Amino acid sequence: MARESCPTVKNILLLDSEGKRVAVKYYSDDWPTNSAKLAFEKSVFTKTLKSNARVEAEIAMFENNIVIYKFFQDLHFFVTGGDDENELILATVLQGFFDAVALLLREALENLDLILLCLDEIVDGGGVAPRIGCFQRNPTQLQFQALKQVNLSPMTMSGYFSIKTPSFAKI
Repeated sequence: MARESCPTVKNILLLDSEGKRVAVKYYSDDWPTNSAKLAFEKSVFTKTLKSNARVEAEIAMFENNIVIYKFFQDLHFFVTGGDDENELILATVLQGFFDAVALLLREALENLDLILLCLDEIVDGGGVAPRIGCFQRNPTQLQFQALKQVNLSPMTMSGYFSIKTPSFAKI
C-alpha cells in the first residue's frame, strides 16, 4: 500500500494530570528536538485542559494539526495528525489506544512496556497499522488473545469504553 493512501499519525501522547509524559511516540519530524516536543506537549495540554473530553473524544485544530483527545481519570490521551487527515480514522486510533491502555492498567503501571508496545502496534512508522481494521471486525477475539499472551484473565468490556462521534472544539 502506498504511503500517500495510508492515513498517518504525527504523534500519540499519553500525559498525566500535570501534563508530564507517561508514554509518547513521535512519527513525524515536525518537532525535531526534544525541547520542541516538550513545548508542543505542554501547549496542547494547556489548551485542552479545561475541555470536557471525559465522556467522548474531542477534536481540535492546533498549529495546523488535527488533535483528537480524551481524558480518563488522571490520564490525557492525544493523537495528532495533519490538517488533511480523516478525523474519524484518528479518533479510531485514539479509541484503540485508549481501550488497550485501559485493559493494561488493570494490573498497574507494571505494564508500561506493554503500553509502549501497543503504540508500536497501532501505528507503524506514522501510518495507521492494517491491524486496526482487523481489530474492529473481531475486537473480542483479539482482546482475549492479547490478554492470554500477558497472562491476564479476559474481562468483557463491551460498552464500557465506547467511541462516539467526536465533537469539535476550538482552541
